[in-house]
Amino acid sequence: MIVTAVLLMLAVAIPLLAMLYTFAWKYRAGNPKADKTYDPERTRGVFRELIWWAIPAAVVAVIAVMNWQSTHALDPYKAIVSDNKPVTIQVVALEWKWLFIYPAQGIATVNFVEFPEATPVHFELTADAPMSSFWIPELGSQIYAMSTMQTQIDLMASSTGEYVGKDTEINGAGYAGMTFVAKSASQEDFDAWTASVKQSQNVLTMDAYNALMAPSQNNPQAFYSSFDKNLYGTILTRYMPPATSSDSMPANMEGMKM
Repeated sequence: MIVTAVLLMLAVAIPLLAMLYTFAWKYRAGNPKADKTYDPERTRGVFRELIWWAIPAAVVAVIAVMNWQSTHALDPYKAIVSDNKPVTIQVVALEWKWLFIYPAQGIATVNFVEFPEATPVHFELTADAPMSSFWIPELGSQIYAMSTMQTQIDLMASSTGEYVGKDTEINGAGYAGMTFVAKSASQEDFDAWTASVKQSQNVLTMDAYNALMAPSQNNPQAFYSSFDKNLYGTILTRYMPPATSSDSMPANMEGMKM
């Protein structure tokens, strides 16, 4: 999209610059052959005005249509069509690390996320810290993670490999080290990996989570064989005021989605 937009603009800019230098050279003071007759009406005319305005307007219209179509096609809330069943991973942005929770697999990780290749990954994101921006550049666009709110994004890796994930929102002293590894593996390797994580002696209880959420920098990867079943919901609602009978909207997860 960016390359096409640049080429369209160059289609206007290059002839315009060529005309600029051509006219400047042809009508220079030292050219005795140039017709320098002053004619104040020479630059006017419906046809000339139409050319000057129609070409840029057409370029703007084409770029506008491209942007509209691309923006809707790349909507982060739009599910990815695939024959493979999506994998749901809940993401919590902390200071300054990333917590990944696998609801179906019953495991959790820190600063490392693995998923099957050619399989849509549905990320549900929130934060228990200052606002962060979740981004895996090689897989797709970024989206913000904010406390008491849930955002989402669907990504998919077409092949196996490791990718760098990062935070693009400057949010404090440990911002530069708030990175993670995103690994795409075959379904067999993914299943083997989840089975190995389940053998870990680390359990993400609420006490363990409260210790994890303390601000820290350049955290090593960590793996948990299980987690408190209410962990994600507790994180999502912990800063919400208590519900009252006068509340017009129920304080549930669906109501807090952006």
